[in-house]
Amino acid sequence: MRILTGNDLKSGAVIWWAGRDWSLHVEDAVDVGEHGEAVLAAEDGARRVNGGYIVDAEATPEGPRPAHIKDRIRALGPTVRPDLTLKPADPTAGDWVI
Repeated sequence: MRILTGNDLKSGAVIWWAGRDWSLHVEDAVDVGEHGEAVLAAEDGARRVNGGYIVDAEATPEGPRPAHIKDRIRALGPTVRPDLTLKPADPTAGDWVI
């Protein structure tokens, strides 16, 4: 599985390609297969994403899980303030990263 990530040009937030638009939640990411480069080129041209790149991921019942720890951390949110993560009420959110 291959998914796309980057940063929102307006806010700088980490975003994930959800098929027609970008989402703050990795759970919304869709498999782009071999079309990742084309999607990134179009989205870069539309100035909707900055620094977009393709991420290898595995499908889980909860949604895609990035293969690399760097991207799992990006998906979860700040590690220095667990209360600011995208899942602050989830006591097992940190387990997802490792």
